[in-house]
Amino acid sequence: MLNKNIKTIRKSKGLSQQELAIKLNVVRQTISKWEQGLSVPDSDMLINISEALETPVHILLGETVIEPEADDIKAISEKLTIINCQLAQRKETNRKIFHWLFILLCAGIILVFALLIKMDSPYLLWNYNNPETAILGVAFHAFEWLFVRLAPLILIGGIIGALSTRKKA
Repeated sequence: MLNKNIKTIRKSKGLSQQELAIKLNVVRQTISKWEQGLSVPDSDMLINISEALETPVHILLGETVIEPEADDIKAISEKLTIINCQLAQRKETNRKIFHWLFILLCAGIILVFALLIKMDSPYLLWNYNNPETAILGVAFHAFEWLFVRLAPLILIGGIIGALSTRKKA
């Protein structure tokens, strides 16, 4: 049982006999003899093996350690496939959301431009002797001034974003 457990745990850790021998300061043949059941390590060496394999001594001496079955690997592979599909689906959903947000941004900018053109700067005709009207007129003029200067840049960015997030054929 000990010989099979040493071999199974060593392989599961991805170690060769030579690598384990180096960790334990013994020759490779010693590891081979332990794994073949031709010899048994003493108690001090058993503790060293336990530390090298990061496995408690009672597991080395206890029940037989079972190698991962092909079915276990197949189950893990299937789970990973499902996770990959879910991630791809989430990525596609995010792409669609961003695509439509960019389109809505462009449409919103065009709509505001159309409204500003239609309104033909009505605040120019307001009576600025009234403080409330004056503040409102200045705020509206500041919005219009800022919008007219920034909106074209944002519109170009929105168009580039919409084109870059469209579904590639």
